[in-house]
Amino acid sequence: MRVEDVTLPEPDADDQWCELLVHTATPEVGKQWTDTGEIHEQRDLKGRAEGETRAVPGHPALTRILRQHIEDEQLQPGDLLFTGESGGILAGSVIRRAWRSARKAVLPPHVFESPTGRRVYDIRHTRLTKWLNDGIPPAQVAEWAGNSVAVLLATYARCVDGQLPDLKRRLEAAGDLPEAEVPGAG
Repeated sequence: MRVEDVTLPEPDADDQWCELLVHTATPEVGKQWTDTGEIHEQRDLKGRAEGETRAVPGHPALTRILRQHIEDEQLQPGDLLFTGESGGILAGSVIRRAWRSARKAVLPPHVFESPTGRRVYDIRHTRLTKWLNDGIPPAQVAEWAGNSVAVLLATYARCVDGQLPDLKRRLEAAGDLPEAEVPGAG
């Protein structure tokens, strides 16, 4: 992702959500599996027309981190947000080591040793589950994630939890049946 793919609000704006524009996927597939001999393969986004992009919201905390990182590194619009040693794409091994260190620093030992969040890709599952549990409509979550609603619900519907009390309150607020008139009363 390049700096120009991040839309940051003005520092004094009331709404501090940023927007990340995803153009392509660049999975690490290995040199033996690419036509170019590169470790990464650049692809169009899955399930989208060639050249189509996807916008994803960035929490205000991410806005602060990205704003500071861009300033500290004096990054320009065409620069990669995060680069590897040679200035190219950050190596997957570096990302995995950083993720492992972060998990170890914040998780109790029994959780760190468990499969919970072991893979970097698990962050995606956690975020999508959280959005659904927070009541974000599945169509919106699917759009942000680059999935179809059918795939999203087939994968995550069993993860939705804790919404029943709020749903009951919303249904009650919608009103009840009118009181029946009792014959002879009145």
